[in-house]
Amino acid sequence: EALEPLVLAPGVHLAAGANTVPVMRGMCSLACDLVQHFAALEAVAWPPAATGIGRRYFESITSAWLEGGAFPALGLTAFRETAEGNLQSVGLAFWIGKELQIEGPLSADKVAAARLGVRLVNHLVVIGGIDRSERLVGPDGSRLVMRPSKNGDLVRVTHE
Repeated sequence: EALEPLVLAPGVHLAAGANTVPVMRGMCSLACDLVQHFAALEAVAWPPAATGIGRRYFESITSAWLEGGAFPALGLTAFRETAEGNLQSVGLAFWIGKELQIEGPLSADKVAAARLGVRLVNHLVVIGGIDRSERLVGPDGSRLVMRPSKNGDLVRVTHE
C-alpha cells in the first residue's frame, strides 16, 4: 500500500518566523490534532532531524510539550555519532541555529550522553541557544561547560 505525504508549512505571513518556537508549537499542535483525528496517518516526518516519528509516539511527546512538559528532543531532533566518537545532535540548528556536540569523555557512554543531550536540547530550546560559555552541573553532579564553537555552528559540551 502506497503512502501519501501531507505537508504542513507556515503560510507566507509567518515565513519570517517559521523556525520560532511559538510558530512551531502551533504547527506541532495542528499536526497532533491531525494524528488524533485521522487513523490512517501512520507517521510524522520531521525533515530538519531526518526523523520519522510513529503516530502514537509523536502524539505523546508533542502533547506533553504543548502542555508544558519538556521539548520533544527525541523526535524533533536526533543524535548521531561523529567520526571522532562525539555525540552530535541533528536538527537542533532548526531551533537555535547551532547543533549540540557532546565531546569525550562525556560521549564514551552513548546512552548516558544521549540522556544528557536530551536535557541540554530542552535547555537550549527553552533559552533560545547560547552566545557565550555557560557552566552547568550534569545529572551525575559533574561540572560541565557549554561553549559555542569558533565558527559558530556548534555548542560544544565538555567537562570543566
